[in-house]
Amino acid sequence: MTEKEKMLAGKLYDPADAELLALRERAHALSKRYNDTLETELEERAEILRQLVPSLGKNSYLQGPLQFDYGCFTAFGRNSYVNFNFTCLDCAPVTIGENVFMGPNVSLLTPVHPLRWQERNLYRRADGALTDREYAKPITIENNCWLAGNVTVCGGVTVGAGSVIGAGSVVTRDIPAGVFAAGVPCRVIRPITDTDRMEESKTEQTDGGKTT
Repeated sequence: MTEKEKMLAGKLYDPADAELLALRERAHALSKRYNDTLETELEERAEILRQLVPSLGKNSYLQGPLQFDYGCFTAFGRNSYVNFNFTCLDCAPVTIGENVFMGPNVSLLTPVHPLRWQERNLYRRADGALTDREYAKPITIENNCWLAGNVTVCGGVTVGAGSVIGAGSVVTRDIPAGVFAAGVPCRVIRPITDTDRMEESKTEQTDGGKTT
């Protein structure tokens, strides 16, 4: 297996591998270019995103500034929105569904480092280059989720469809669908139900003689 194949399979890999290094350098340069563009430079921003995140769903918008480790291992569904200071370390696949909203300073972090320093610290390869040992776990944010400001999602986590993650939470384990969850570590607070409808949504509407 190549180091890239090992990385995407969740195995220990060498992040100083030449192929991975080139992919990261490209993504970091594209992230910088995107961050340096104005919101009014629509065509330039769109072209940079096409290169940085090829799997970007229709009408999805990334405010910027942003930082991707690779970009090519992240996929967005349609109509999703990401606010300022988004960080995505996509050393494993990151899958973001449709109509997902993220507040400022959200981080999706797939990398995992060994707990023992004997396995975590830098070492020299046979060719003399310094490197370390890493592995990564995928992240999935399902459709219709909202991640509020300063949320961190760790590798191996799935956030279920329609759930809301409260501001400042650190999500270290799966969150089921249709709940409000918050905290450090993040935990389920309660289900999201019809009682959470906004007042203007509760007013009766008439459509073709039928009340809804």
